[in-house]
Amino acid sequence: MRKHFTDIWRVSLLLGWLILAALLLYPLRTIIAASFKSNADGHFTLQHYVDVFTKHIYYHDLINTFIGGFGGMIGSLVLGVALAALVTRFKVRGPTVISSLAVIALVTPPFIGAYAWIILLGYDGVIRQALLSIGIPCPTIYGAGGVIFVFSLKFFPYVFLIVSAALRNVNSSLEEAAELLGMPPGQRFWKVTLRLIAPAVSASGLLTFILSVADFGTPRFIGHDFQTLSTQAYILFSSETGENPGMASTISLVLLAISLVLVLGQRWFVRHDLSQGSKSRPRPPREMSLGTSILVHGVCYLIAVVGVLPMITVFVESFRKKNGPVFMPGFSLDSYRQVLGEVPVAIENSLLYAGVAVVGIVIVGTVLGYIIVRKRNFFSTALDAALTIPYIVPGIVMGIAYAASFNTGAIAITGTATIIILQLFIRRLPYAMRAMIAALQQVSPSIEDAAISLGYSPLKVLLRVTVPLIGPGILAGAIMSFITAINELSATLVLYVGNTVTMPVQIFELVDQGEYGTASALSSILLLVTTILVYIAFRVGGGRQMM
Repeated sequence: MRKHFTDIWRVSLLLGWLILAALLLYPLRTIIAASFKSNADGHFTLQHYVDVFTKHIYYHDLINTFIGGFGGMIGSLVLGVALAALVTRFKVRGPTVISSLAVIALVTPPFIGAYAWIILLGYDGVIRQALLSIGIPCPTIYGAGGVIFVFSLKFFPYVFLIVSAALRNVNSSLEEAAELLGMPPGQRFWKVTLRLIAPAVSASGLLTFILSVADFGTPRFIGHDFQTLSTQAYILFSSETGENPGMASTISLVLLAISLVLVLGQRWFVRHDLSQGSKSRPRPPREMSLGTSILVHGVCYLIAVVGVLPMITVFVESFRKKNGPVFMPGFSLDSYRQVLGEVPVAIENSLLYAGVAVVGIVIVGTVLGYIIVRKRNFFSTALDAALTIPYIVPGIVMGIAYAASFNTGAIAITGTATIIILQLFIRRLPYAMRAMIAALQQVSPSIEDAAISLGYSPLKVLLRVTVPLIGPGILAGAIMSFITAINELSATLVLYVGNTVTMPVQIFELVDQGEYGTASALSSILLLVTTILVYIAFRVGGGRQMM
């Protein structure tokens, strides 16, 4: 019985490695090989890498990528750390409301945020025109400043949630000691508290940098001359002539290398950081004077509301009356009629592809998560580490890798629904696995051992004992995987054809065509589905603790 039990998990672990090799390592190997091939004769060359750092069009985009990444990171850190400090250190009314608004802003796709800010601060934007009408100059949202602005407002909730959790668990005795020594509050925060939460700040900052670097929709919509490596890779790969696939692969690998170096650097920092301290009782929030209370509440709610302003804008815009692409005075359901009448296939495809991918994610993720937690060895630990790779692979890179890998031969699936589902599966698998692993770590293995001693087979132990115990974690992970899957744009934009269009891709095309009303209606449907699923995930998976 024990040998049979062991063999099942060995076979499952082997299958896990085969899935990873076929759906992640092989596509990445394909673009690595392409980056070293000459477009002319297919021979080995380093010219593509030389061009990235010497040709103006490419190194200019590389510089823009770093500008956007660092700008988005700094803006997100300023907003996120400030909001987290105010909410956790002062008695703010409605902290759950603020956290809920932050989560809603978090799940709004970046490209929808960029599109909404065009409505507000574009050439004919509502806010811009209102300010100009009263004589206040107002720049447009376009260019480097606009891209950084949107990145900051889109990604600050990551910083807020991570840093808030760190501040609630910080060693308050060190802060109290600094207070007893007469250190002013501001100086105490900068010299003591910020040092204690440095790992959380660095982790959240790194995350926002990677997300900013990988984002495709924002610079594509509002960048204008400020284009980044992600937009350049898409342009090179999707050009009608397809004249430079090697350069598209090279740029994709440069994007991946930037993310990888930053992840390794952040992990080194956390391992060598000596400031984490031990967990102790949380520091009670401070009472405020009336003036301070007004200021603190004003800042907190301003940041939170501006974060969800794109969502509100898109929703209101979807009900405006229109004649073709032109808006008219008044409100109507014309945009929704057009969406449901002309582009229902995008809604159906999004739900179908994400649903099929999540079924696979739940099955594979549950088995592999069980192996990683309960059957630890060198190969399971290595698989756990390897499954972090999808976190750092930008969507545009994965899309190009899949299109290059599966377009010929026996596995020619480019242009089919299968290729979209497979990339959704491998990219979202780690999201669900993290939730499942966390749930498994809270369940004592003695319960499973007791079932085994009673003669249960390994499959029955997993299905009838373990799965019911970690059910909420599995469901929460599945819902979050589904949410990220239906909102995915960049990889799907590379891989889709006419009949495999999804909601994000359809929204992208509608905005590109100036059909803002229809785009708003479809965006509202996508955001409504996302918000409902987030609420369910938080209720089922205990997500309220994040708040």
